[in-house]
This record gives sequence, structure tokens and C-alpha cells, in this order.
Amino acid sequence: MTWHFTTDPATFRAAARAHLAADPARNTAVLTMMDGAELLGWWTGPDGTVAGVLAGSPPPALTFGAVPVEAAAALVLPDGAEPATLRGETAAVEAYAGATGLSWEPAMGIRLFRLGELTPQDPAPAGRSRPGGTADLPLLCDWTADFAAVHRYEPQDDYTDFLTERITEGRLHVWEAPDGRPVAMAAVSRVIEGQARVHLVYTAPAERGRGHAAGVTTAATRAALASGAAQVLLFTDLANPTSNALYRRLGYRPVADHLGVRFTPRA
Repeated sequence: MTWHFTTDPATFRAAARAHLAADPARNTAVLTMMDGAELLGWWTGPDGTVAGVLAGSPPPALTFGAVPVEAAAALVLPDGAEPATLRGETAAVEAYAGATGLSWEPAMGIRLFRLGELTPQDPAPAGRSRPGGTADLPLLCDWTADFAAVHRYEPQDDYTDFLTERITEGRLHVWEAPDGRPVAMAAVSRVIEGQARVHLVYTAPAERGRGHAAGVTTAATRAALASGAAQVLLFTDLANPTSNALYRRLGYRPVADHLGVRFTPRA
């Protein structure tokens, strides 16, 4: 039983393909990160079968896919490196944190949801969905910076490239109020292993409480289904009962709770 590591996505895919395909929902974060990750890892059990995966990105930050508790507790990164942050299913994150002896603090509690049957809000919120465009970029960059701050993600200096990729591929959706003002946004990931994830759901602060998030989430969900996703997923902040209730009303059902932690470097 051991961990294996690579920086090559093709090597990782070849080794972990069956594990990733067996449960794309629980592996969603790794699936969407793997092509840009700086480190990829997989755990093999006693029979040599891959039973866990992870992805690493700067600063360093680790993300677990489906990882057994015993694999998480046994994880030692190459060259003895230690992560600044880790997120994944709660039991696995706690197992790793406990085994390392590192001091840590919770950064976020999130819940993974999977779409059952889409149930759009009735009556539908006022306004309409449209694709995001390059003319929206200044506003969308401001919204994304606020989204990152609220959810305690590592901030970026500039979100232009991040958003342009989604706009160019038709994966970013804007909700317009009846007067044409953009009031909310949502994005959807590429379809990988039959799964796609709705993310970046954000409503301008002055426009909240009017159903815009329901409208744009429904639009993004429909786009994911139209792109061929057999499973449509999303993460919610456990500290936000409004969003958790919204996604349940739209037909999403809980899969697993996740924990994000920050580690204190050893002295």
C-alpha cells in the first residue's frame, strides 16, 4: 500500500483511470484540476488497485478526491513537502492532519451536491439568462474577487484569464434583470468522465433575495446537461443556509461533506 506521484497528467490518467471513472462525483475536484496541477498522486491498495487520488497546486495546496482514511493518514509528499492548505472529504482531511501532527485551523466547511431531477423555481425569477461576454469582464472580475474573499479562497491579482476561458468556451452565464442590468453569474466546468460542476454562483449584493441565483444556477445546470453531463455537481458553503436550501429546491441532493484546513508551518 503506497502513494505514487507524478507531474504528468497523462501518466496520472493512465494509472488512475478506473478509480476516477468509478466515482466521478467524489473525484470531481481532482478531475477538473488535473490538467493544470503541479502534482498528482494516487494510492494503491494491497492488490495494486488504485483506491485514492489527489491533486496539488500552488501555494502549495492539496485537494483530495475519493481517498480512504488509511491512505490519507499514510500520505507523505515528495521531498518531505508539507501543504499550506488541504481540502477534501472531512474524514480523510482529519486523518491526514492528525497523522502529520501539524497545527491546523478549519478554513471552510463545504457540502458536495449532485443533481437529482432539475426543478426550476416556479414562478421563474424576473429576467433572463444569457452567455457572458468580454464586455462583462470588468464587472465579472469584481464579482469573482468578492466571491473569492467571501469563500476564503486564495486571491488572485487578476481574474481576466480565468473568466475569459469560461466566456470563450460558453461556460459562463449571466442573469440580467428585466431592465438589462447584469445581476448574477454562474459558470460550469467542462464535462470530464461524465460529470460537470456548477461553480462561481454569485449575485451582486444589492440584488440578492430576488431569485437571481436560482435563475442563473438553473441556466448553468441546463447547459451542463446539454453538454452531455450525466452527473451535475456543485459545492456549497455549510455556513450559508440560504444557498444550501436553494440548491435542494432546485433538485440537488447531498453527496458528502468536505473540510478545508490551513496548516501552521513547523517552527
